[in-house]
Amino acid sequence: MSPRRMETKPVIFCLKALLLLYCLVFWVSGVVLLAVGLWWSFMLGPYTSLMSSGPSNAPYVLTATGGAIVLFGLFGCFATCRGRCWMLRLYAVFLSLVFMTELIAGISGFIFRHEIKGTFLTTYSEAVLRYDGRDDRSLAVDGVQRRLLCCGVHNYTSWLSSLYFPAGGIPASCCVSFSDCSAADLKNATLAARKVHQQGCYELVTSFIEGNMGIIAGVTFSVSFSQLIGTSLACCLSRFISANQYEMV
Repeated sequence: MSPRRMETKPVIFCLKALLLLYCLVFWVSGVVLLAVGLWWSFMLGPYTSLMSSGPSNAPYVLTATGGAIVLFGLFGCFATCRGRCWMLRLYAVFLSLVFMTELIAGISGFIFRHEIKGTFLTTYSEAVLRYDGRDDRSLAVDGVQRRLLCCGVHNYTSWLSSLYFPAGGIPASCCVSFSDCSAADLKNATLAARKVHQQGCYELVTSFIEGNMGIIAGVTFSVSFSQLIGTSLACCLSRFISANQYEMV
């Protein structure tokens, strides 16, 4: 056994250990993405309709990305244990693709955040205008108003021009206290003003987006750049294994 080959064996062992640890973390991130995508699909479906004018593919993209990461995370573990160069190179290529996809998605979301706000304003205003208390969008509006303690688009007066107001008044989901908020009060704009939340939902949602955009962008870029660590480890391990096999010849 040549001295050089003996020197590379500890390096290969260390690289394998680091790459296995990275694969585990990468696999866990895939499980999280898969869970978030499924949760979004089943639990947040109605709310998604308020964020876009048409059906959103975001939950399906998250689910598919999470599933692919889970599979390739397992593949990365197998490739590391087997020490096959072509497997490690394939894993590095996949990590590079994930890096570019996440980077593009993060940059696009940051650049087009104002368009997202504009789309939300349009779709939420339309949902309030056409509210009937029964369809998915109406139920989503009620859910947003209850959870965020808000009322209407800019304030409760948004409901005065809705198709629902002449017959049903302002929805009960706007009430500060349900025990002190009768149907008759909600049909009277003067009385309702003292019974419902004063802040509009649009302002709350957009304030949240603006306030957390830096955090969201930072997390997105951090996660995407972490793929470069895995790519570097896989490439280095592949080179050392190739060199080690060459020494054996």
